[in-house]
Amino acid sequence: MSPDSPLRSALLRFPSLPSRPPRQSGRLLTGLLPAVAALSMAVDPIRPAMASSIFAAADVELDKFVLVAAPIGRGERSQLNIYEQIKGTRPCFAVGEGKPAAVNPLLGTFDFSGICGRYIDANGFSVRIGGSDLATSYRLMVTRDTDDMLLLAIPTRGAAGPEMVVARTLGLAGGFIKFELEPGWTLKRRQYGTRRLGHIYLYRDDWPGSSTAAATASDLPTPSAVPPAAAADGPIELPIDPAAAGDSVPDF
Repeated sequence: MSPDSPLRSALLRFPSLPSRPPRQSGRLLTGLLPAVAALSMAVDPIRPAMASSIFAAADVELDKFVLVAAPIGRGERSQLNIYEQIKGTRPCFAVGEGKPAAVNPLLGTFDFSGICGRYIDANGFSVRIGGSDLATSYRLMVTRDTDDMLLLAIPTRGAAGPEMVVARTLGLAGGFIKFELEPGWTLKRRQYGTRRLGHIYLYRDDWPGSSTAAATASDLPTPSAVPPAAAADGPIELPIDPAAAGDSVPDF
């Protein structure tokens, strides 16, 4: 570039830019890590150990409920349905005599909103043992035995606990069949504070079987039944009337 060139003259009128500061070593970042970790622990969402205390289990009037093995499709398989008589305006179901007992799901013949409750999937029911809500570590499944239909609580994680028989139909038959709860099992309603929710527990006070074969509630993982974001404002659930909740199958 010529000493008298216009470009050189223009550049000389501006001060030279400061050089880029030397890159900091990793020491600063390493020193900050303990503080960041402590902060993350302070704002960590609800931990699994707290999950069992989010909800309580409230008593229900058992004679207003019926547990049903409801056929799916052509009846080769069945699923659990729970029907509840909320108001006495019209009967929601009729149970026949004998064992197994046939169930007539009368709520399928009219608009049962506010009169009946129908719980047909994991949004409406789950397993609870004592203070442990097992909604995320157990699932309920209907299976056919040699001469019976069984309602099983099956662990979805390897260390969750034993497989448990919750109820049975006491025989085989077509159509909708009533389940009879096994000894030690009952129904309760999920409760948040004083608010009774539209979710039913298949509940027992403690684990069945011997102490060597059964898990204890303190040994089980009990992850939150609601997302952490929802827990701050209370659970996102329907009120006590679950009639509009996810009715998909079976069709009456």
